[in-house]
Amino acid sequence: MKKTILVLLGSLILIAGLSGEGQQDDATLRIGISQFVQHPALDAVSQGIMDEMKKLGYTAEFIYENSNGDGNTAKQIASLFKTRNLDMVVGVGTPNAQALKQSIKDIPVIYAAISDPISAGLVDSLYEGEAGITGTSHQTPIREQLEFLMTLMDLKTVGQVYSGNDDSAMYQADQTRKACEALDLTYVSTSVSNSSEVKQATQTLMGRVDAIYVSTDNTVVSALGGLSSTALENKVPVLSADPSSAKETPVLAAWGFNWYYIGQRTALMMDEVLKGKDMADMPTGIVSETENMDLVLNMAVADLLGMEIPQEYIDKASLVITE
Repeated sequence: MKKTILVLLGSLILIAGLSGEGQQDDATLRIGISQFVQHPALDAVSQGIMDEMKKLGYTAEFIYENSNGDGNTAKQIASLFKTRNLDMVVGVGTPNAQALKQSIKDIPVIYAAISDPISAGLVDSLYEGEAGITGTSHQTPIREQLEFLMTLMDLKTVGQVYSGNDDSAMYQADQTRKACEALDLTYVSTSVSNSSEVKQATQTLMGRVDAIYVSTDNTVVSALGGLSSTALENKVPVLSADPSSAKETPVLAAWGFNWYYIGQRTALMMDEVLKGKDMADMPTGIVSETENMDLVLNMAVADLLGMEIPQEYIDKASLVITE
């Protein structure tokens, strides 16, 4: 059977026909995916979920909705999903996962790529399961990322723009602050309420910081272009934790998880649930292995900043951008 893509009223419906072992052609699953905002990292998570479900042999219809970075829209999507006769729902991004958990009680809720499911109120523990909900979390090695940046420059002060409306983003900002303290670095931050404020917030950091660290904050990453252009104009290096966005947006370096792989890991947990495993026995799937991280280096940005990248990093990089 062929994959068919239909676009209806802003919704993306993907019908993937897959006849796998133990799966009947007429037993089509209906799975809702609610994504916080469109940017390469979260897009890769959603795509990884759909592709891995295909590899696992499922016949599935994916009803995809994007809340465009708006928490109220995420709640509306959750309400919509309640009426769509779905078998499972997936929240890609913290506000969307929160909305799904709050609204949907009768089918499995899966969260994907959530930095801190506990502070987000999704689960009480990372190491114990909970009825009705499970998913994946990425534990970004912020200290190691900053140590990497310290090998590239004389770093004293780190700046960060973060979303004040996203529990995971605030958690990551706090973890960045703690990492800076441990490394005897000064930490300067500013918060935003939406992506349109990111560029102006970045401007307030100029002249005050040596470099900017960008976490896997969906609001900020979706506006990475404005942040990076402002920083580059002021000769301030940017280190991002999102390699996906760095392929198109000029930052000095990006070192972080492969988001497509996180989507695949999420699909494996969905498979367990669909095969009957009790979600109360399924703790959060934590992705923390550095071997699943990609390094992107932008030599053109390094030249503009007058910085040299050691050959050992170039040799290890997943992608080296030269122009």
